[in-house]
Amino acid sequence: MPILKNDAYFMKHALRLAKRGLGKTSPNPMVGAVIVKDEEIVSQGYHGFYGAPHAEIEAIKELQVSSKDSTMYITLEPCCHYGKTPPCTEAIMKLQFARIVVGTVDPNPKVNGKSIAMLKNHGFLVTEGVLREECQRINEAYLKYVQTGIPFVTVKFAQTLDGRIATQTGHSQWISSEETLTLAHKMRSIHDATMVGVGTVIRDDPQLTVRRTKGKNPLRVILDSHLRIPLSSHVLNDSYARNTLIATTSAADKERVRELKNKGVRVVLVGQDEYGRVSLPQLLKKLGRTGISSLMVEGGGQIITSFLSERLVDKLVITIAPKIIGQGINWVGDLGLERMDQVLRFSEYKFRKVGDDIVFEGRLMVG
Repeated sequence: MPILKNDAYFMKHALRLAKRGLGKTSPNPMVGAVIVKDEEIVSQGYHGFYGAPHAEIEAIKELQVSSKDSTMYITLEPCCHYGKTPPCTEAIMKLQFARIVVGTVDPNPKVNGKSIAMLKNHGFLVTEGVLREECQRINEAYLKYVQTGIPFVTVKFAQTLDGRIATQTGHSQWISSEETLTLAHKMRSIHDATMVGVGTVIRDDPQLTVRRTKGKNPLRVILDSHLRIPLSSHVLNDSYARNTLIATTSAADKERVRELKNKGVRVVLVGQDEYGRVSLPQLLKKLGRTGISSLMVEGGGQIITSFLSERLVDKLVITIAPKIIGQGINWVGDLGLERMDQVLRFSEYKFRKVGDDIVFEGRLMVG
């Protein structure tokens, strides 16, 4: 069925509802649903957190009028399988909606157009693709994860105007403003995991928790091929130590592994790359198998360079502070590129001012 004049208006409202679940629904998607009758919203709902009723069910529960001649707008194709909750299609098909409007298909192999086909077979008029790009964007991590089993990777760091992430001595606190530090904590709160290299832990002893805003603490992943992490580190001794995972290799000292496990930390052995370091592709697969659908990489420069070299980055978020260091530590090293036609490019990007800083956000082209 064709898209009607007011479909975009009501889908935008459903999108605003969906975003209320930001940082709470993983590994499920964020979804919003709106029920409209006589061009007025008569009920609405969204998926509030993982394990909670889905958006469609919330909207149906709140419906106080007859569903006859009404339209349901859903940002993502409803589920048709049993998971934490029963399939939403069952609840929808019990009512008399005149139309079902879906923002985008759910590529989850358990769904992937099956629900839409089911609704059509039961006589519902179904319109697909209303604000498709916007509906896909809010669930970019989920969409990648269900199709590949690999987390959506965002690289986030702060640099000076001359591209340094620290002075020659390694001092970096703080390059960015208070406002962008708060932004970094907000970003942590909406990712399943955050990652740094052991060099960052040794130099800065970060907490890697959410403190400047409300939200959950992500899983803390430390790359440490030879287990050089000091046993006095914050991430090993605070109340969230059990929320720390150290990725290492078979080259790690077994006694050191035992000591770390005694602290409640998870130690995961990963295959080595050609340089004897933790293989990042293998680690991402292991994280995906544990339900990690989104990962924020916070540094340092060697880790960022490795992720970019192996084309594992989906999104880059760079805070650019109006400061100049001169000689210092660069945020990226040699990527092995020799010609301009080999450079990394962005499918889209934007700049915005946050406090005294400029924040660049770009999505890297695939391939």
